[in-house]
Amino acid sequence: MAAALLCGIGLLPWLSRTDPARTVLEARSAERDPAPDVLAAVRDELGLDAGPARLLGQWLGGLVRGDAGHSWVSGGAVLPGVATALGASLLLMAAALTVAVATAAAVCARTLALGARRGLAGRRTGGAAAMLAALPEFLTASLLATVVGVQLGWLPALGWYGPRWLVLPALAIGLPTGALLGRMLDDALPGAFAEPWARAATARGVPGRRVARHALRRCLPGLLPNLGLFVVGLTGGAVAVEQIFDIPGLGRLTLQAALAQDLPVLQTGTLALVALAAAVGALARLAGRALLGPALRDGALASLHRDTAPGRGGLPLLYGALLLAVIGLGLARDPLAVDTAARLEAPSWAHPFGTDALGRDLLARIGHGALTTLALALAVSAAALLAGVVLGLVPRVSAALVDTANAVPAVLAGLLVTGVTGGGPATPALAVAAVAWAPLAAHTSALLRQERATTHLTATRALGAGRAHVLRRVLLPAVLPPVARHALLRLPSVALALASLGFLGLGAQPPSPEWGLLLAENHPYAERAPWAVLAPAAMLAVLGALAVTAAGGVRRPRPGRARRGDGAPATPGVREEGG
Repeated sequence: MAAALLCGIGLLPWLSRTDPARTVLEARSAERDPAPDVLAAVRDELGLDAGPARLLGQWLGGLVRGDAGHSWVSGGAVLPGVATALGASLLLMAAALTVAVATAAAVCARTLALGARRGLAGRRTGGAAAMLAALPEFLTASLLATVVGVQLGWLPALGWYGPRWLVLPALAIGLPTGALLGRMLDDALPGAFAEPWARAATARGVPGRRVARHALRRCLPGLLPNLGLFVVGLTGGAVAVEQIFDIPGLGRLTLQAALAQDLPVLQTGTLALVALAAAVGALARLAGRALLGPALRDGALASLHRDTAPGRGGLPLLYGALLLAVIGLGLARDPLAVDTAARLEAPSWAHPFGTDALGRDLLARIGHGALTTLALALAVSAAALLAGVVLGLVPRVSAALVDTANAVPAVLAGLLVTGVTGGGPATPALAVAAVAWAPLAAHTSALLRQERATTHLTATRALGAGRAHVLRRVLLPAVLPPVARHALLRLPSVALALASLGFLGLGAQPPSPEWGLLLAENHPYAERAPWAVLAPAAMLAVLGALAVTAAGGVRRPRPGRARRGDGAPATPGVREEGG
Protein backbone atom coordinates (compact mmCIF):
# COMPACT_ATOMS: atom_id res chain seq x y z
CA MET A 1 0.00 0.00 0.00
CA ALA A 2 2.81 2.41 0.89
CA ALA A 3 4.61 1.54 -2.35
CA ALA A 4 1.43 2.18 -4.35
CA LEU A 5 0.99 5.53 -2.59
CA LEU A 6 4.56 6.60 -3.39
CA CYS A 7 4.13 5.50 -7.00
CA GLY A 8 0.90 7.50 -7.23
CA ILE A 9 2.68 10.56 -5.88
CA GLY A 10 5.49 10.02 -8.38
CA LEU A 11 2.90 10.14 -11.17
CA LEU A 12 1.20 13.28 -9.82
CA PRO A 13 2.78 15.79 -12.26
CA TRP A 14 1.82 13.60 -15.21
CA LEU A 15 -1.66 12.78 -13.82
CA SER A 16 -2.46 16.45 -13.27
CA ARG A 17 -2.32 17.09 -17.04
CA THR A 18 -0.04 20.07 -16.50
CA ASP A 19 3.52 20.72 -17.57
CA PRO A 20 5.64 19.96 -14.47
CA ALA A 21 8.42 22.14 -15.81
CA ARG A 22 6.07 25.14 -15.93
CA THR A 23 4.75 24.42 -12.43
CA VAL A 24 8.26 24.18 -10.98
CA LEU A 25 9.32 27.33 -12.80
CA GLU A 26 6.35 29.28 -11.43
CA ALA A 27 7.15 28.02 -7.92
CA ARG A 28 10.73 29.21 -8.29
CA SER A 29 9.84 32.62 -9.70
CA ALA A 30 6.35 33.70 -10.71
CA GLU A 31 7.76 36.64 -12.73
CA ARG A 32 10.02 34.57 -14.97
CA ASP A 33 8.83 34.19 -18.55
CA PRO A 34 7.99 30.52 -19.30
CA ALA A 35 9.60 30.62 -22.73
CA PRO A 36 10.05 27.30 -24.54
CA ASP A 37 13.84 27.36 -24.15
CA VAL A 38 13.52 28.09 -20.42
CA LEU A 39 11.06 25.21 -19.94
CA ALA A 40 13.33 22.91 -21.93
CA ALA A 41 16.23 23.83 -19.64
CA VAL A 42 14.11 23.01 -16.57
CA ARG A 43 13.13 19.65 -18.05
CA ASP A 44 16.73 18.84 -18.80
CA GLU A 45 17.86 19.91 -15.31
CA LEU A 46 15.25 17.76 -13.54
CA GLY A 47 15.36 14.86 -15.98
CA LEU A 48 11.63 15.09 -16.64
CA ASP A 49 11.98 13.67 -20.14
CA ALA A 50 13.17 10.37 -18.61
CA GLY A 51 9.65 9.75 -17.29
CA PRO A 52 8.22 9.05 -13.83
CA ALA A 53 9.55 5.47 -13.51
CA ARG A 54 13.15 6.61 -13.99
CA LEU A 55 12.75 9.48 -11.52
CA LEU A 56 11.16 7.23 -8.90
CA GLY A 57 13.94 4.67 -9.31
CA GLN A 58 16.60 7.34 -8.88
CA TRP A 59 14.90 8.68 -5.75
CA LEU A 60 14.58 5.21 -4.20
CA GLY A 61 18.20 4.41 -5.05
CA GLY A 62 19.40 7.55 -3.35
CA LEU A 63 17.15 6.91 -0.36
CA VAL A 64 18.94 3.61 0.28
CA ARG A 65 22.17 5.59 0.57
CA GLY A 66 20.58 8.14 2.91
CA ASP A 67 20.13 10.76 0.19
CA ALA A 68 16.57 11.87 -0.62
CA GLY A 69 17.73 14.16 -3.39
CA HIS A 70 17.38 17.90 -3.79
CA SER A 71 14.29 20.06 -3.95
CA TRP A 72 13.21 20.92 -7.47
CA VAL A 73 12.19 24.39 -6.28
CA SER A 74 14.82 25.53 -3.77
CA GLY A 75 17.68 23.25 -4.79
CA GLY A 76 18.43 22.41 -1.15
CA ALA A 77 18.89 18.92 0.26
CA VAL A 78 15.52 17.32 0.97
CA LEU A 79 16.30 15.17 4.01
CA PRO A 80 17.39 17.98 6.41
CA GLY A 81 14.38 20.09 5.46
CA VAL A 82 11.92 17.22 5.99
CA ALA A 83 13.59 16.29 9.30
CA THR A 84 13.25 19.88 10.54
CA ALA A 85 9.60 20.05 9.48
CA LEU A 86 8.91 16.67 11.09
CA GLY A 87 10.46 17.89 14.34
CA ALA A 88 8.20 20.94 14.36
CA SER A 89 5.13 18.82 13.64
CA LEU A 90 6.02 16.30 16.37
CA LEU A 91 6.43 19.11 18.88
CA LEU A 92 3.07 20.57 17.87
CA MET A 93 1.54 17.09 18.02
CA ALA A 94 2.82 16.56 21.57
CA ALA A 95 1.34 19.86 22.72
CA ALA A 96 -1.96 19.23 20.91
CA LEU A 97 -2.14 15.69 22.31
CA THR A 98 -1.73 17.10 25.83
CA VAL A 99 -4.66 19.45 25.20
CA ALA A 100 -6.67 16.59 23.64
CA VAL A 101 -6.11 14.27 26.62
CA ALA A 102 -7.10 17.02 29.07
CA THR A 103 -10.21 17.78 27.01
CA ALA A 104 -11.14 14.10 26.81
CA ALA A 105 -10.74 13.79 30.59
CA ALA A 106 -13.07 16.74 31.09
CA VAL A 107 -15.66 15.28 28.69
CA CYS A 108 -15.91 11.91 30.47
CA ALA A 109 -15.20 13.18 34.02
CA ARG A 110 -18.87 13.09 35.02
CA THR A 111 -19.31 9.52 33.79
CA LEU A 112 -16.21 8.42 35.68
CA ALA A 113 -17.37 10.14 38.86
CA LEU A 114 -20.87 8.66 38.74
CA GLY A 115 -19.55 5.21 37.86
CA ALA A 116 -17.04 5.30 40.70
CA ARG A 117 -19.76 6.14 43.22
CA ARG A 118 -22.54 3.86 41.99
CA GLY A 119 -20.78 1.15 39.99
CA LEU A 120 -22.86 2.16 36.96
CA ALA A 121 -22.31 5.08 34.63
CA GLY A 122 -24.88 7.81 34.50
CA ARG A 123 -26.01 9.89 31.58
CA ARG A 124 -23.46 10.67 28.95
CA THR A 125 -22.28 14.13 28.13
CA GLY A 126 -24.46 16.03 25.73
CA GLY A 127 -24.23 18.58 22.96
CA ALA A 128 -21.48 20.80 24.39
CA ALA A 129 -18.77 18.26 23.63
CA ALA A 130 -20.36 17.58 20.25
CA MET A 131 -20.28 21.24 19.30
CA LEU A 132 -16.67 21.48 20.42
CA ALA A 133 -15.78 18.45 18.31
CA ALA A 134 -17.53 19.98 15.30
CA LEU A 135 -15.62 23.27 15.37
CA PRO A 136 -13.51 23.63 12.21
CA GLU A 137 -9.83 23.67 13.13
CA PHE A 138 -9.06 26.45 10.67
CA LEU A 139 -11.88 28.59 12.07
CA THR A 140 -10.83 27.95 15.67
CA ALA A 141 -7.25 28.79 14.70
CA SER A 142 -8.34 32.01 12.98
CA LEU A 143 -10.45 33.14 15.94
CA LEU A 144 -7.70 32.35 18.45
CA ALA A 145 -5.11 34.15 16.35
CA THR A 146 -7.35 37.19 15.83
CA VAL A 147 -8.87 37.54 19.30
CA VAL A 148 -6.26 36.13 21.69
CA GLY A 149 -3.18 36.86 19.61
CA VAL A 150 -3.92 40.19 17.90
CA GLN A 151 -6.71 41.98 19.75
CA LEU A 152 -5.89 40.93 23.32
CA GLY A 153 -2.19 40.35 22.74
CA TRP A 154 -1.98 37.59 25.34
CA LEU A 155 -0.08 35.13 23.16
CA PRO A 156 1.83 35.38 19.86
CA ALA A 157 -0.32 34.66 16.82
CA LEU A 158 2.31 34.00 14.14
CA GLY A 159 5.68 32.31 13.98
CA TRP A 160 7.53 29.44 15.56
CA TYR A 161 10.10 30.68 18.04
CA GLY A 162 9.44 29.07 21.41
CA PRO A 163 6.95 27.44 23.81
CA ARG A 164 4.59 30.46 23.85
CA TRP A 165 4.05 30.04 20.12
CA LEU A 166 2.80 26.50 20.74
CA VAL A 167 -0.22 27.38 22.84
CA LEU A 168 -2.73 28.72 20.31
CA PRO A 169 -2.15 26.13 17.55
CA ALA A 170 -2.19 23.33 20.14
CA LEU A 171 -5.56 24.56 21.41
CA ALA A 172 -6.94 24.86 17.87
CA ILE A 173 -6.01 21.26 17.06
CA GLY A 174 -6.35 19.61 20.47
CA LEU A 175 -9.78 20.84 21.55
CA PRO A 176 -11.84 19.24 18.73
CA THR A 177 -9.72 16.07 18.81
CA GLY A 178 -10.07 15.75 22.58
CA ALA A 179 -13.82 16.24 22.42
CA LEU A 180 -14.16 13.41 19.90
CA LEU A 181 -11.82 11.13 21.86
CA GLY A 182 -13.70 11.90 25.06
CA ARG A 183 -17.02 11.05 23.44
CA MET A 184 -15.67 7.68 22.28
CA LEU A 185 -14.35 6.89 25.76
CA ASP A 186 -17.60 8.06 27.33
CA ASP A 187 -19.45 5.66 25.04
CA ALA A 188 -17.43 2.66 26.30
CA LEU A 189 -17.31 3.43 30.03
CA PRO A 190 -20.89 2.35 30.91
CA GLY A 191 -20.14 -1.17 29.70
CA ALA A 192 -17.05 -1.35 31.92
CA PHE A 193 -18.90 -0.12 35.02
CA ALA A 194 -21.68 -2.65 34.35
CA GLU A 195 -19.32 -5.65 34.36
CA PRO A 196 -19.50 -8.02 37.36
CA TRP A 197 -16.05 -7.12 38.66
CA ALA A 198 -17.01 -3.43 38.91
CA ARG A 199 -20.29 -4.21 40.70
CA ALA A 200 -18.53 -6.58 43.09
CA ALA A 201 -15.75 -4.09 43.79
CA THR A 202 -18.24 -1.35 44.57
CA ALA A 203 -20.28 -3.66 46.83
CA ARG A 204 -17.14 -4.65 48.76
CA GLY A 205 -16.23 -1.03 49.40
CA VAL A 206 -13.28 -0.72 47.03
CA PRO A 207 -12.46 3.01 46.67
CA GLY A 208 -14.30 4.60 43.77
CA ARG A 209 -11.13 6.06 42.27
CA ARG A 210 -9.62 2.60 42.03
CA VAL A 211 -12.72 1.22 40.33
CA ALA A 212 -12.74 4.15 37.91
CA ARG A 213 -9.05 3.63 37.14
CA HIS A 214 -9.61 -0.03 36.30
CA ALA A 215 -12.69 0.83 34.22
CA LEU A 216 -10.57 3.29 32.28
CA ARG A 217 -7.92 0.63 31.75
CA ARG A 218 -10.64 -1.78 30.59
CA CYS A 219 -11.83 0.66 27.91
CA LEU A 220 -8.49 1.91 26.62
CA PRO A 221 -7.50 -1.14 24.50
CA GLY A 222 -10.46 -0.59 22.20
CA LEU A 223 -9.53 3.08 21.79
CA LEU A 224 -5.76 2.83 21.49
CA PRO A 225 -5.76 2.14 17.72
CA ASN A 226 -7.82 5.27 17.17
CA LEU A 227 -5.58 7.20 19.55
CA GLY A 228 -2.67 6.15 17.34
CA LEU A 229 -4.57 7.43 14.32
CA PHE A 230 -5.15 10.73 16.12
CA VAL A 231 -1.42 11.03 16.77
CA VAL A 232 -0.57 10.65 13.09
CA GLY A 233 -3.43 12.93 12.08
CA LEU A 234 -2.21 15.62 14.46
CA THR A 235 1.25 15.37 12.89
CA GLY A 236 0.47 15.47 9.19
CA GLY A 237 -3.14 16.60 9.00
CA ALA A 238 -2.90 20.02 10.64
CA VAL A 239 -2.25 21.74 7.31
CA ALA A 240 -4.70 24.62 7.69
CA VAL A 241 -3.56 25.38 11.25
CA GLU A 242 0.09 25.38 10.18
CA GLN A 243 -0.81 27.73 7.36
CA ILE A 244 -2.67 30.16 9.61
CA PHE A 245 -0.01 30.27 12.35
CA ASP A 246 2.92 30.15 9.90
CA ILE A 247 4.34 26.94 11.41
CA PRO A 248 7.04 25.20 9.32
CA GLY A 249 5.53 21.75 9.88
CA LEU A 250 5.46 18.63 7.77
CA GLY A 251 1.83 19.01 6.71
CA ARG A 252 2.42 22.49 5.35
CA LEU A 253 5.68 21.44 3.69
CA THR A 254 3.95 18.49 2.02
CA LEU A 255 1.08 20.65 0.78
CA GLN A 256 3.43 23.27 -0.65
CA ALA A 257 5.48 20.54 -2.34
CA ALA A 258 2.31 19.02 -3.81
CA LEU A 259 1.13 22.36 -5.18
CA ALA A 260 4.57 23.05 -6.66
CA GLN A 261 4.92 19.42 -7.86
CA ASP A 262 8.23 19.21 -6.00
CA LEU A 263 8.40 15.41 -6.12
CA PRO A 264 11.50 14.73 -3.98
CA VAL A 265 10.10 16.76 -1.07
CA LEU A 266 6.57 15.39 -1.49
CA GLN A 267 7.69 11.78 -1.63
CA THR A 268 10.06 12.09 1.32
CA GLY A 269 7.48 13.88 3.45
CA THR A 270 4.85 11.26 2.64
CA LEU A 271 7.30 8.45 3.40
CA ALA A 272 8.00 10.05 6.81
CA LEU A 273 4.28 10.13 7.56
CA VAL A 274 3.80 6.51 6.47
CA ALA A 275 6.73 5.37 8.65
CA LEU A 276 5.34 7.32 11.61
CA ALA A 277 1.88 5.78 11.06
CA ALA A 278 3.31 2.26 10.93
CA ALA A 279 5.36 2.78 14.12
CA VAL A 280 2.50 4.37 16.06
CA GLY A 281 0.02 1.71 14.87
CA ALA A 282 2.31 -1.11 15.99
CA LEU A 283 2.87 0.53 19.39
CA ALA A 284 -0.87 1.05 19.86
CA ARG A 285 -1.60 -2.61 19.13
CA LEU A 286 1.15 -3.78 21.49
CA ALA A 287 -0.09 -1.44 24.23
CA GLY A 288 -3.64 -2.75 23.82
CA ARG A 289 -2.47 -6.33 24.27
CA ALA A 290 -0.36 -5.38 27.28
CA LEU A 291 -3.29 -3.65 29.00
CA LEU A 292 -5.56 -6.68 28.67
CA GLY A 293 -2.80 -9.12 29.59
CA PRO A 294 -3.48 -12.85 29.37
CA ALA A 295 -7.26 -12.33 29.17
CA LEU A 296 -7.04 -12.18 25.38
CA ARG A 297 -5.19 -15.47 25.23
CA ASP A 298 -7.34 -17.26 27.81
CA GLY A 299 -10.70 -16.06 26.48
CA ALA A 300 -11.65 -14.71 29.91
CA LEU A 301 -13.15 -11.36 28.98
CA ALA A 302 -16.73 -10.23 29.37
CA SER A 303 -18.31 -8.37 26.47
CA LEU A 304 -17.77 -4.69 27.06
CA HIS A 305 -20.38 -3.35 24.67
CA ARG A 306 -23.92 -3.57 25.95
CA ASP A 307 -27.07 -1.64 25.21
CA THR A 308 -26.51 2.09 25.44
CA ALA A 309 -28.34 3.87 28.21
CA PRO A 310 -31.37 5.79 26.99
CA GLY A 311 -30.44 9.38 26.34
CA ARG A 312 -32.45 12.53 26.32
CA GLY A 313 -34.79 11.92 23.43
CA GLY A 314 -35.66 15.59 23.10
CA LEU A 315 -32.16 16.78 22.25
CA PRO A 316 -31.89 15.16 18.80
CA LEU A 317 -35.34 16.50 17.96
CA LEU A 318 -34.32 19.97 19.13
CA TYR A 319 -31.09 20.05 17.12
CA GLY A 320 -32.77 18.46 14.10
CA ALA A 321 -35.63 20.98 14.20
CA LEU A 322 -33.16 23.86 14.44
CA LEU A 323 -31.16 22.59 11.47
CA LEU A 324 -34.29 21.97 9.38
CA ALA A 325 -35.68 25.40 10.28
CA VAL A 326 -32.51 27.14 9.08
CA ILE A 327 -32.46 25.09 5.89
CA GLY A 328 -36.16 25.71 5.23
CA LEU A 329 -35.89 29.46 5.76
CA GLY A 330 -32.79 29.61 3.60
CA LEU A 331 -34.33 27.67 0.73
CA ALA A 332 -37.06 30.30 0.48
CA ARG A 333 -34.43 32.96 -0.39
CA ASP A 334 -32.20 33.56 -3.40
CA PRO A 335 -28.60 32.51 -2.66
CA LEU A 336 -27.14 34.24 -5.73
CA ALA A 337 -28.80 37.67 -5.49
CA VAL A 338 -26.02 40.29 -5.25
CA ASP A 339 -26.61 43.63 -3.50
CA THR A 340 -23.36 45.62 -3.36
CA ALA A 341 -25.05 48.28 -1.24
CA ALA A 342 -25.57 45.70 1.53
CA ARG A 343 -22.03 44.30 1.69
CA LEU A 344 -21.05 42.71 5.03
CA GLU A 345 -24.19 43.88 6.79
CA ALA A 346 -24.69 42.68 10.36
CA PRO A 347 -27.59 40.31 11.15
CA SER A 348 -30.97 42.04 10.93
CA TRP A 349 -34.63 41.22 10.31
CA ALA A 350 -34.00 41.49 6.57
CA HIS A 351 -30.89 39.31 6.75
CA PRO A 352 -31.02 37.15 9.93
CA PHE A 353 -27.46 35.82 9.40
CA GLY A 354 -26.09 38.98 7.77
CA THR A 355 -24.59 39.28 4.30
CA ASP A 356 -21.26 38.38 2.70
CA ALA A 357 -18.71 40.51 0.85
CA LEU A 358 -20.96 40.70 -2.25
CA GLY A 359 -24.12 41.49 -0.30
CA ARG A 360 -25.58 38.00 -0.71
CA ASP A 361 -27.88 36.75 2.04
CA LEU A 362 -25.99 34.27 4.25
CA LEU A 363 -29.14 32.52 5.44
CA ALA A 364 -30.03 31.76 1.82
CA ARG A 365 -26.55 30.50 1.02
CA ILE A 366 -26.38 28.30 4.12
CA GLY A 367 -29.81 26.83 3.42
CA HIS A 368 -29.03 25.99 -0.20
CA GLY A 369 -25.50 24.80 0.61
CA ALA A 370 -26.81 22.43 3.28
CA LEU A 371 -28.29 20.14 0.64
CA THR A 372 -24.88 19.54 -0.94
CA THR A 373 -22.86 19.54 2.27
CA LEU A 374 -25.10 17.21 4.27
CA ALA A 375 -25.75 14.84 1.36
CA LEU A 376 -22.02 14.47 0.71
CA ALA A 377 -21.20 14.04 4.42
CA LEU A 378 -23.88 11.36 4.86
CA ALA A 379 -22.86 9.49 1.71
CA VAL A 380 -19.17 9.53 2.64
CA SER A 381 -19.92 8.48 6.24
CA ALA A 382 -22.07 5.56 5.08
CA ALA A 383 -19.40 4.40 2.62
CA ALA A 384 -16.72 4.75 5.31
CA LEU A 385 -18.79 2.73 7.79
CA LEU A 386 -19.34 -0.08 5.30
CA ALA A 387 -15.69 -0.19 4.23
CA GLY A 388 -14.45 0.14 7.81
CA VAL A 389 -16.53 -2.77 9.10
CA VAL A 390 -15.72 -5.06 6.16
CA LEU A 391 -11.97 -4.36 6.31
CA GLY A 392 -11.93 -4.34 10.10
CA LEU A 393 -13.19 -7.93 10.11
CA VAL A 394 -9.95 -8.99 8.41
CA PRO A 395 -7.31 -7.18 10.51
CA ARG A 396 -4.39 -9.10 9.03
CA VAL A 397 -5.24 -7.58 5.66
CA SER A 398 -6.38 -4.15 6.78
CA ALA A 399 -3.74 -3.26 9.40
CA ALA A 400 -1.19 -2.03 6.85
CA LEU A 401 -3.93 -0.35 4.79
CA VAL A 402 -5.18 1.51 7.87
CA ASP A 403 -1.71 2.80 8.75
CA THR A 404 -1.05 3.97 5.20
CA ALA A 405 -4.47 5.57 4.66
CA ASN A 406 -4.19 7.41 7.97
CA ALA A 407 -0.80 8.81 6.96
CA VAL A 408 -2.34 10.61 3.98
CA PRO A 409 -3.86 13.99 4.93
CA ALA A 410 -7.18 14.68 3.29
CA VAL A 411 -5.58 17.60 1.46
CA LEU A 412 -2.96 15.37 -0.17
CA ALA A 413 -5.67 12.83 -0.99
CA GLY A 414 -7.61 15.69 -2.58
CA LEU A 415 -4.63 16.63 -4.72
CA LEU A 416 -4.16 13.02 -5.83
CA VAL A 417 -7.85 12.67 -6.67
CA THR A 418 -7.75 15.99 -8.50
CA GLY A 419 -4.78 14.75 -10.51
CA VAL A 420 -6.60 11.56 -11.51
CA THR A 421 -10.08 12.96 -12.13
CA GLY A 422 -9.21 16.49 -13.16
CA GLY A 423 -11.10 18.05 -10.26
CA GLY A 424 -14.76 18.87 -9.84
CA PRO A 425 -17.50 18.91 -7.21
CA ALA A 426 -16.97 15.21 -6.41
CA THR A 427 -13.27 15.65 -5.60
CA PRO A 428 -13.72 16.34 -1.85
CA ALA A 429 -16.08 13.37 -1.42
CA LEU A 430 -13.70 10.96 -3.16
CA ALA A 431 -10.69 12.28 -1.24
CA VAL A 432 -12.34 12.11 2.18
CA ALA A 433 -13.87 8.70 1.46
CA ALA A 434 -10.39 7.39 0.61
CA VAL A 435 -9.19 8.02 4.18
CA ALA A 436 -12.34 8.22 6.35
CA TRP A 437 -12.76 4.45 6.65
CA ALA A 438 -9.44 3.92 8.47
CA PRO A 439 -10.54 4.93 12.02
CA LEU A 440 -13.65 2.77 11.75
CA ALA A 441 -11.66 -0.21 10.52
CA ALA A 442 -9.20 0.20 13.40
CA HIS A 443 -12.08 0.40 15.88
CA THR A 444 -13.74 -2.68 14.39
CA SER A 445 -10.53 -4.70 14.58
CA ALA A 446 -9.89 -3.70 18.20
CA LEU A 447 -13.43 -4.60 19.30
CA LEU A 448 -13.38 -7.83 17.32
CA ARG A 449 -10.15 -8.90 19.03
CA GLN A 450 -11.75 -8.37 22.44
CA GLU A 451 -15.04 -10.04 21.55
CA ARG A 452 -13.21 -13.14 20.32
CA ALA A 453 -11.71 -13.47 23.81
CA THR A 454 -15.04 -13.36 25.68
CA THR A 455 -16.30 -16.26 27.77
CA HIS A 456 -19.72 -16.39 26.13
CA LEU A 457 -18.09 -16.82 22.71
CA THR A 458 -16.14 -19.79 24.06
CA ALA A 459 -19.40 -21.29 25.33
CA THR A 460 -21.12 -20.64 21.99
CA ARG A 461 -18.40 -22.48 20.10
CA ALA A 462 -18.48 -25.33 22.63
CA LEU A 463 -22.19 -25.78 21.81
CA GLY A 464 -21.30 -26.43 18.19
CA ALA A 465 -21.81 -23.01 16.59
CA GLY A 466 -20.09 -22.57 13.24
CA ARG A 467 -18.14 -19.56 12.06
CA ALA A 468 -21.06 -18.05 10.14
CA HIS A 469 -23.35 -18.31 13.18
CA VAL A 470 -20.70 -16.81 15.48
CA LEU A 471 -20.10 -13.92 13.11
CA ARG A 472 -23.78 -13.20 12.46
CA ARG A 473 -25.23 -13.82 15.92
CA VAL A 474 -22.40 -12.93 18.31
CA LEU A 475 -19.60 -10.85 16.83
CA LEU A 476 -21.46 -8.47 14.53
CA PRO A 477 -24.25 -7.65 17.05
CA ALA A 478 -21.54 -6.76 19.58
CA VAL A 479 -19.29 -4.79 17.23
CA LEU A 480 -21.70 -2.98 14.90
CA PRO A 481 -23.51 -0.68 17.40
CA PRO A 482 -20.36 0.94 18.89
CA VAL A 483 -18.78 1.28 15.46
CA ALA A 484 -22.00 2.79 14.07
CA ARG A 485 -22.05 5.25 16.98
CA HIS A 486 -18.41 6.01 16.20
CA ALA A 487 -19.37 6.70 12.58
CA LEU A 488 -22.07 9.08 13.74
CA LEU A 489 -19.59 10.82 16.02
CA ARG A 490 -17.33 11.26 13.00
CA LEU A 491 -20.08 12.65 10.77
CA PRO A 492 -19.16 16.24 11.73
CA SER A 493 -15.48 15.40 11.14
CA VAL A 494 -16.34 14.22 7.64
CA ALA A 495 -18.27 17.43 7.02
CA LEU A 496 -15.28 19.38 8.37
CA ALA A 497 -12.87 17.52 6.11
CA LEU A 498 -15.08 18.36 3.13
CA ALA A 499 -15.20 21.96 4.32
CA SER A 500 -11.41 22.04 4.76
CA LEU A 501 -10.89 20.97 1.15
CA GLY A 502 -13.32 23.66 0.08
CA PHE A 503 -11.47 26.11 2.31
CA LEU A 504 -8.21 25.26 0.51
CA GLY A 505 -9.79 25.59 -2.94
CA LEU A 506 -9.96 21.87 -3.82
CA GLY A 507 -13.73 21.52 -3.66
CA ALA A 508 -16.70 23.41 -5.04
CA GLN A 509 -16.06 26.63 -6.92
CA PRO A 510 -17.90 29.98 -6.75
CA PRO A 511 -20.74 30.81 -6.76
CA SER A 512 -21.63 27.49 -5.10
CA PRO A 513 -23.00 27.94 -1.53
CA GLU A 514 -21.24 24.79 -0.20
CA TRP A 515 -20.35 25.38 3.46
CA GLY A 516 -16.61 24.87 3.05
CA LEU A 517 -16.55 27.41 0.26
CA LEU A 518 -18.61 29.82 2.40
CA LEU A 519 -15.98 29.60 5.13
CA ALA A 520 -13.18 30.13 2.61
CA GLU A 521 -14.87 33.12 0.96
CA ASN A 522 -15.68 34.87 4.23
CA HIS A 523 -12.54 33.97 6.17
CA PRO A 524 -10.67 37.16 5.09
CA TYR A 525 -13.47 39.21 6.69
CA ALA A 526 -13.56 37.31 10.00
CA GLU A 527 -12.33 40.31 12.00
CA ARG A 528 -14.54 42.90 10.31
CA ALA A 529 -17.66 40.71 9.89
CA PRO A 530 -17.39 37.71 12.23
CA TRP A 531 -20.98 36.64 11.52
CA ALA A 532 -19.94 35.74 7.98
CA VAL A 533 -17.85 32.81 9.25
CA LEU A 534 -19.66 32.13 12.52
CA ALA A 535 -22.97 31.39 10.79
CA PRO A 536 -21.77 28.38 8.71
CA ALA A 537 -19.54 27.27 11.61
CA ALA A 538 -22.55 27.33 13.93
CA MET A 539 -24.46 25.07 11.55
CA LEU A 540 -21.55 22.63 11.55
CA ALA A 541 -21.65 22.70 15.36
CA VAL A 542 -25.41 22.00 15.36
CA LEU A 543 -24.78 19.11 12.96
CA GLY A 544 -22.21 17.76 15.42
CA ALA A 545 -24.59 18.02 18.35
CA LEU A 546 -27.32 16.28 16.33
CA ALA A 547 -24.97 13.45 15.33
CA VAL A 548 -23.70 12.85 18.86
CA THR A 549 -27.11 12.92 20.56
CA ALA A 550 -28.58 10.69 17.84
CA ALA A 551 -25.72 8.21 18.34
CA GLY A 552 -27.21 7.27 21.69
CA GLY A 553 -30.15 5.74 19.84
CA VAL A 554 -27.97 3.19 18.06
CA ARG A 555 -28.48 0.23 20.37
CA ARG A 556 -27.58 -3.41 20.29
CA PRO A 557 -30.51 -5.44 18.93
CA ARG A 558 -32.26 -7.81 21.29
CA PRO A 559 -31.33 -11.36 20.36
CA GLY A 560 -34.15 -13.62 19.36
CA ARG A 561 -34.43 -17.33 19.24
CA ALA A 562 -32.27 -19.17 16.82
CA ARG A 563 -34.05 -20.05 13.61
CA ARG A 564 -34.26 -23.62 12.53
CA GLY A 565 -31.42 -24.50 10.24
CA ASP A 566 -28.95 -22.06 11.76
CA GLY A 567 -26.66 -24.94 12.61
CA ALA A 568 -26.42 -23.93 16.29
CA PRO A 569 -28.80 -23.43 19.17
CA ALA A 570 -29.54 -20.08 20.77
CA THR A 571 -27.00 -19.47 23.49
CA PRO A 572 -27.64 -18.05 26.92
CA GLY A 573 -24.45 -16.07 26.66
CA VAL A 574 -25.83 -13.99 23.82
CA ARG A 575 -28.98 -13.31 25.80
CA GLU A 576 -26.94 -12.18 28.76
CA GLU A 577 -24.94 -9.70 26.69
CA GLY A 578 -28.02 -8.24 25.12
CA GLY A 579 -29.30 -6.85 28.38
